[in-house]
Amino acid sequence: MSKDERIEALIKENSELKQLIYKLYTTIEQQSAVIEQLKQTIAELNEKLNKNSKNSGKPPSSDGLKKPVTKSLRQKSGKKPGGQQGHDGTHLAVIAEPDEVIKHIPESCKGCSNISKCIEQRACITEKRRVIDAVVTVHVIEHQKISFVKCPFYDERTIRGEFPSDISATVQYGKNLKALVVALNTVGMVSIKRTHEILGNVFCIPLSTGTISSMVKKCAYNIKNTVDTIRQKVIDSAIGHFDETGTRVEGSTMWVHNSSTEQYTYLSVHQKRGIEGMEANGVLNKFRGVAVHDCWKSYWKYDITHAVCCAHLLRELTGIEENYAGQIWATKFKELLLKMKRIKEKAIQAEKSKLSYYHLHKFDINYDSILQEAFEMNPPPVITEKKRGRKKKGKILALITRLLEYKGSVCLFVKTFAVPFDNNLAERDIRMIKVKTKVSGCFRTKDGADDFLKIMSYVGTAKKLGINSYEAIRQAIVGNSDFIFD
Repeated sequence: MSKDERIEALIKENSELKQLIYKLYTTIEQQSAVIEQLKQTIAELNEKLNKNSKNSGKPPSSDGLKKPVTKSLRQKSGKKPGGQQGHDGTHLAVIAEPDEVIKHIPESCKGCSNISKCIEQRACITEKRRVIDAVVTVHVIEHQKISFVKCPFYDERTIRGEFPSDISATVQYGKNLKALVVALNTVGMVSIKRTHEILGNVFCIPLSTGTISSMVKKCAYNIKNTVDTIRQKVIDSAIGHFDETGTRVEGSTMWVHNSSTEQYTYLSVHQKRGIEGMEANGVLNKFRGVAVHDCWKSYWKYDITHAVCCAHLLRELTGIEENYAGQIWATKFKELLLKMKRIKEKAIQAEKSKLSYYHLHKFDINYDSILQEAFEMNPPPVITEKKRGRKKKGKILALITRLLEYKGSVCLFVKTFAVPFDNNLAERDIRMIKVKTKVSGCFRTKDGADDFLKIMSYVGTAKKLGINSYEAIRQAIVGNSDFIFD
């Protein structure tokens, strides 16, 4: 082979090697992209697998049998566990006058012929013990209509008595029993069928499931105007708490929307979780105060003052700590939020109305510094020309961006003392929906869900105003539900 032929062969071989290297490089690049994508997927799946009610926004009911170890977000106060000095404990109160007295004499004195004389002359009470018990009985009241024939004062006419307006049937149930039925089915979270079984076994009263349903529906009808008043009072409040949760109605998922304050609770149900459901609830679209919520995107559609629930943020930050290694900024941000809360509480105890400029300025600098560190550890995705559309941020970067965008709403609790640190009030008001779902299964009709939520709005408000739930329902049965505002 001549020199020129060898050179030509080498050139050809070199060209083929270049093509092979390019193909290998392209393959490696594609495989690297796939590996990164798989790493991201694995991380997301691990995070999803490790999520629970302690490190995310998931409700405790979703934890199942594998309950997570309790990790309180509260810091140690230094106080001893249990009731503190000066705390009024709850105990069995001694009733002044007993309904029945049973005397216990010595065993050796039983059958003695002088026992009556000894009791009269020598007996003294050395100790008293009382048993408080409930007597389960049925009290039947018969109303009789009396007529007087040929009354001399009414021209020898026959005059007749009249039944009270609420006595309309030959046999009917009284207000106390009706109130108990409604209380069991709503406040007690007992299903209609189980309410029927309980009352049948305890009182031997043949209450049908249809009758129970009618009693609940009638109670809900009686409080309709009162519940409308409650909604208006929430609208007029300076600070409102908002939340939503899913439940099963008519075989599908619907959403219970909660709007509440320290004194009032208003609940409604709708097919949608977002704007449509909030509009149907009828509070946020008229509300002009500070709305405390969990940062659900639909709330930001309303042009009002927003306050973000920091307890939700703490759980999200805990999730990042547990599921992603090296995210030191999350720990720092948790410590900052808790420090802000602690300083605010000390200021309130000192009867101050606001924090000093020193503290606010220091918190502001720390906030920005931690977020800058977070962005350095989690830079935004690189935009390439190969793929169109917005790059996926991921959970961590999405939270960091949210903390930056809504900084004013996150820190509002420390700037305005009336704004709370968390949205626990709304979560407490809405938690009973999960209890009702677990105990009763679901709501068969939307009308039934509406009635239940009206009664729970009324009872929740009564409880906040210091009124017994059963008494509130009993007054509603007789059409006097507005008494809770007196």
